[in-house]
Amino acid sequence: MTVTATAARAAWLTTFRLLQRYHRYEVVNLEPLLRPGAKLLVGYHGRPLAVDLCMLTVTLHDRLGYLPHGIAHGAFDRIPGMRQVADGLGFVTSDGPLLAEAVKKGEHVLVQPGGTREGCRDFRHRYRVDWGERLGYLRLAVRYGLPIVPIAGHGMDDAYVGLNDGYAWGKRVGMPGRLPLWLGVGATGLWPLSLPFPVKMIQWIGEPLTTHLAPGFDAADREALLKVHREVTGAVQGLLDAARPS
Repeated sequence: MTVTATAARAAWLTTFRLLQRYHRYEVVNLEPLLRPGAKLLVGYHGRPLAVDLCMLTVTLHDRLGYLPHGIAHGAFDRIPGMRQVADGLGFVTSDGPLLAEAVKKGEHVLVQPGGTREGCRDFRHRYRVDWGERLGYLRLAVRYGLPIVPIAGHGMDDAYVGLNDGYAWGKRVGMPGRLPLWLGVGATGLWPLSLPFPVKMIQWIGEPLTTHLAPGFDAADREALLKVHREVTGAVQGLLDAARPS
């Protein structure tokens, strides 16, 4: 591992360990992720960044010895020096040799199908799954034979107060790289210059879903994919609802 990659990993672990303390982070039902074998971790995207999932990667690093392989923006391959950073964090940018090698080693892959569409909404839209009909994650799970583990929780939509639909605004003004244009308020002012509110974050891990791994499942059948997609989104929404304080 290069010096850049080593420094990136150390910075990631230090930052999100501090945030674990700041948010009094807790994981419910971590056990499915400790069982042998690679899995596709499919998580709800809190606002505006998936900080809770980043904190989960640190917990898994401490238990399993590696950071789950997040699928990152292709810019990591194009910007000088960023490939080394991605290597240090275990990121992959496409379905290619690096991802295949990770799965072969039995290491988890992490995705957030909702992306910025889900993560950069306003305060009126909280803790509701919004993945549309994005099925790429499901095709990936079928291709590599990966059980899907739904992940959600509570606290991640309370760290900042969203003021607009950043995904829609980004499209409207033509932001580069399909980036959102999101406005939010945190504990010390406007995001991204503000600290988040010090809310407690609880991560709930669901049981693995395997309908898509049944013999004869046809990944080319869009209706079959959509049926499983509804099962996965329903499981994630169920975790969001169960994690909500009574």
